Amino acid sequence: MEILNPMPLPPSPAETARTGAGADADPRRAQIRAAAEEYEALFIGQMLAPMFENLGGGLFGGGPGEAVYRSMMVEQYGKSIARSGGIGIADSVEREILKLQEIGQ
Repeated sequence: MEILNPMPLPPSPAETARTGAGADADPRRAQIRAAAEEYEALFIGQMLAPMFENLGGGLFGGGPGEAVYRSMMVEQYGKSIARSGGIGIADSVEREILKLQEIGQ
């Protein structure tokens, strides 16, 4: 049985930002993308935090330091989700920043 290879899709904005394609044309674009992804990571982390607040049993064995480590874990989850494509907020934020820069010029 032969497996057909579908026609490749163009890279997503997240893939372009990770690989650096297009960054040679304007290095500010890569900075804008990084800021947009950072914002999305923060947003996702804030959305995930309430989900982890009421978990019983203690993910880290309980104790006073657990809240600190739990918040760090949720922050890393947010970063990981944003890095892997996120939920689309970074794309919107990037577009809006670019629009604002065009207006300001």
